[in-house]
Amino acid sequence: MSDYRQAFIQFAIERKVLCFGEFKTKAGRMSPYFFNAGLFNDGDALRRLGQFYAKAMLDAALPFDMLFGPAYKGIPLVSTIAIALAELGHNYPFSFNRKEAKDHGEGGVLVGAPMQGRVLIVDDVISAGTSVRESVTLIQSAGAIPAGVVIALDRMERGSGQLSAVQEVQQVHGMAVMSIINLNDLVDYLHNHQELVQHLQAVQRYREQYGVS
Repeated sequence: MSDYRQAFIQFAIERKVLCFGEFKTKAGRMSPYFFNAGLFNDGDALRRLGQFYAKAMLDAALPFDMLFGPAYKGIPLVSTIAIALAELGHNYPFSFNRKEAKDHGEGGVLVGAPMQGRVLIVDDVISAGTSVRESVTLIQSAGAIPAGVVIALDRMERGSGQLSAVQEVQQVHGMAVMSIINLNDLVDYLHNHQELVQHLQAVQRYREQYGVS
């Protein structure tokens, strides 16, 4: 596991974004861990979060021309990621959407740079893939090309079928999904940190029961 992935897990634990215990998921499963990106909720945390995203994106080397953040969580994400990339010498335009179309001023649902070229969607996690589907529709309607998705955490667990939510997005939309960390990274981290090793068996059992390769 690369250094920035280990650092991101430590950062998420320190911010209590990543917690261990018993948590009920949307699918009704009892998960031994919970990830709440909404707790990256001050200026320094958001700055550091953008830097982790930028490192993961540059590491993946996926070609794209601009960034798109779906409302609402994607709006601060796309902003901080664009800043972090610019600080590393990669200046990309970005846009985001409104939940409701504006009927005055510039109008429409899109805010920011004109939608064009290969567009990379940024989000925190992919649960049911609804946000991605809506984003793909918006991008294609604007005449641009969905280039992929970048998220903070890939839970690597089955959805309604045998595929994970990430795998379903990859299959349905034919585009790459990259993440800062995934469940395998988390298991490796727990294995190597004695103060957290008590959570390892529960996470491993959960992966064995619901995980995908």
